[in-house]
Amino acid sequence: MFLTVVCVILLGVLVGGAFAADKPWKLAHIRPEGTPIDISMKEFVKQVGEKTNGRVNIEIYPASQLGDYTTVQERVSIGDIEMQTACLSPAVTKAIGLNSMPYIVTNWKEAEKAYGPGGVIFQKMAEHLAKQDIHVLAAWPVYFGGIVLTKEPPAPADPNVPKNIKIRVPPIRSFELCATALGYQATPVPWADTFTAMQTGIVEGGIGAGAEGYYANFRDLAKYYLAVNDHFECWFMYINKDVWDKLSDADKKTMTEVAQETEKARWKVAEAEEKQNEKKLADIGVKVITFTDEELDVMRKKNEELVWPPMYEEIPEADVKAVLDSLK
Repeated sequence: MFLTVVCVILLGVLVGGAFAADKPWKLAHIRPEGTPIDISMKEFVKQVGEKTNGRVNIEIYPASQLGDYTTVQERVSIGDIEMQTACLSPAVTKAIGLNSMPYIVTNWKEAEKAYGPGGVIFQKMAEHLAKQDIHVLAAWPVYFGGIVLTKEPPAPADPNVPKNIKIRVPPIRSFELCATALGYQATPVPWADTFTAMQTGIVEGGIGAGAEGYYANFRDLAKYYLAVNDHFECWFMYINKDVWDKLSDADKKTMTEVAQETEKARWKVAEAEEKQNEKKLADIGVKVITFTDEELDVMRKKNEELVWPPMYEEIPEADVKAVLDSLK
């Protein structure tokens, strides 16, 4: 009887372990279902599942269902969540702020050079995240950033004119400094809480996203969109390193190849999609304000003068120089 009980217990443990092993991985992202990132991740998951014969089974959690991206990044680091595709938080490693350094790139050609395969920023992000037990699979370029507002700003092209408008900034120092340099009052608010903050009047707009993000999340509140190109928004697809290390070499190779193909496809359409999303905002009545190269250059120079020097306390100046040198 004793041996029978022991066998039953062992069988239960083995069966339970088998079920645990088959439990799908969680892949989080920050946009609603049906948006480009959601479609892209669904195709990634499908391809990985098929090419690994179901050994890698991933379930997608859109729209920050598992928490704000900063929280999810920490949860991926400890293995509580397996994967995420999103912007990066410098909360643990300040040097990650290089990813959102204002005006470090000024056009799509420079962006692909810096953030794409082999780019300086891509390499630096992979190095920093590796220290958080996170393995980077690929980049996912999104757009150049802008400002969304619920009220019209005075002199939107002149960063030296105080706007007297309080806007949401991500809890990242570079955005706070950039918003201030452009004439706005910065208020740190997590992305997941921004809609409520705008709806209740705690803030009257936001910086840290672009036309795509504002259309997907705030189109019911937005009245003005300013294409100031303050930063280049590039997300990264990453996985907990312990989870990654347990994969076979063949499955690692498959996931890497599928991720790289996903990134390659994204670079081909991202710039055109940026313009499409600006048009979507205009079509629903949002006033889209664009700027000349000369006006954008004034904004860039003010950020280079006022924002970059204090950021060197967090981001090595050598890293910024390496990016700029790579673009020459």
